[in-house]
Amino acid sequence: MPLHSTLCEIAIYAKSQKKNFLKYILAVKNCHTRLFTSVGSFEKTVKMDSEYSVITEGKASILFPQNNKVFYNNVQQFNRDLSVAAIRIWSEIFSEEKQKKAQQKKDSDIKTQCNSSLTECLHHIRQPSKTYTFTILEALAASGLRSIRYAKEISNIKYIVANDLDLDAVNLINRNVEYNELSKDFVRANQGDACSVLYQHRNFPDRFDVIDLDPYGTAAPFIDGAVQAVEEGGLLCITCTDLANLTGSNYPEKCYANYGSIPVKGEFCHEMALRILLHTLSTSAAKYRRHIIPLLCCSIDFYIRIFVRVVTSPVEPLAKVTGKNSFVPITGPIVNSSCEHCENKFHVGGPIWSHSIHDKKFVHRMLEHIKESSKETYQTHSRMLGMLSVVMEELDVPLFHSLPTLAGTLHCTNPPLKIFCSAILNKGYKVSASHAMPGSVKTDAPMDVIWDIFRSWIQLHPVTMKNIKENSPARKILAVEPSFIADFTIHPNAEPTSRKIKLVRYQQNPEKFWGPKARATGKRKVKDVENDESTEQLPSAKKKNNN
Repeated sequence: MPLHSTLCEIAIYAKSQKKNFLKYILAVKNCHTRLFTSVGSFEKTVKMDSEYSVITEGKASILFPQNNKVFYNNVQQFNRDLSVAAIRIWSEIFSEEKQKKAQQKKDSDIKTQCNSSLTECLHHIRQPSKTYTFTILEALAASGLRSIRYAKEISNIKYIVANDLDLDAVNLINRNVEYNELSKDFVRANQGDACSVLYQHRNFPDRFDVIDLDPYGTAAPFIDGAVQAVEEGGLLCITCTDLANLTGSNYPEKCYANYGSIPVKGEFCHEMALRILLHTLSTSAAKYRRHIIPLLCCSIDFYIRIFVRVVTSPVEPLAKVTGKNSFVPITGPIVNSSCEHCENKFHVGGPIWSHSIHDKKFVHRMLEHIKESSKETYQTHSRMLGMLSVVMEELDVPLFHSLPTLAGTLHCTNPPLKIFCSAILNKGYKVSASHAMPGSVKTDAPMDVIWDIFRSWIQLHPVTMKNIKENSPARKILAVEPSFIADFTIHPNAEPTSRKIKLVRYQQNPEKFWGPKARATGKRKVKDVENDESTEQLPSAKKKNNN
């Protein structure tokens, strides 16, 4: 409606009602302003719809550029859901530790003050518990989705720094922060090199409580800065997608250059990749009198994701005491250059992290939190529940066996997993699966027990010896009589609870081309994965099912 027509109508109405004309003019002015503001917003919305599409994940919604300069990877939604849950639980533990420390100081002060003044004593007793806040750095933020999810789904955050080197990404982060109605002081977009940002925050007042590294490829260039820039007892969340290097599919020299370790090919390679990354973190932290405490380390799809705490302590339990005040490096048993079972030469790999890769108390709290949450909170709820349940069931032993590989070595039929696990349990050892591969066998039983179980199995299911070559590993292993006859009676604990209740333990790829997208740049449009030559070569895909 034209403005002059509106004024005439208002003037006539004001005269008929004997109202103040100026009051109505002011009302019309405000109405007119809102009208044109809404028109401008409409034009802005139309422009936004033509340039961006809106993607919602968790409580966050981001504007996704149609030209794909900064891409959205839906494959990593499980990664982000897991990270939100992990940081939530860590923040609870972090706050509990701070409160406990503060309470100890408070008790000490109360004891001192009570001896001098009853008023001061009552003042200390009545003080409420303090709520502790923490800071987060996402060093490679891209669209800022992860940071925005942290801001909207995790409580007690002081502020978040969402950093990216690309100016287009930083502009998009600011746009998404505004779109999600968040303060730019709360989620702070920053343009800078990730390594520089980490090194600039090495000193105590500037350190971050949580540092999230989710690079395209290896995280190796950022590790040295990260272990220095994280606060005491803080959390490092690190993703590596270069499994071709970490699992030995590429030249081992590349893995050694990045991580200082040699990978070994085998079915256990994905767990070994986790332990290689942890070893790299541990040795890097040790340079600064710090050490790591792994909370949760997972092999997921085409990448690995680890959550570790970093604490300052110059002494580690990795030595033996020789005297009152002296220590020497711990030594292992003498090992021959050839295998005692098949007499073939050993393949040497490592060094790797040989301690625990999960904190079961932490995982248990995460699992309870996820059970109490809904699918609206975590869209990958069922997979999180399944994977963490398998992690809880895992034995705390390095690496694992693959039954098809062991059976293939002996040219025998593959024993059913439940029967083989029963034989191990009936012998008095422990056994579990690994979250890293379906059909895996983690056990504390030595290899001579494993081969004796197979020898007992072959007595029940004979192999054709004429088809086995002389001097082959199978011939040499089967030439030895078993030291015991395995009991294949089904053991009640042979089938894990996670399988009995039919959790999603090993998810199949939900859609075609489920894997890493092409590297995001600000200069070119991201091509489809199957046509992009820059996509990294991955190891053979792990065949997964829901059993």
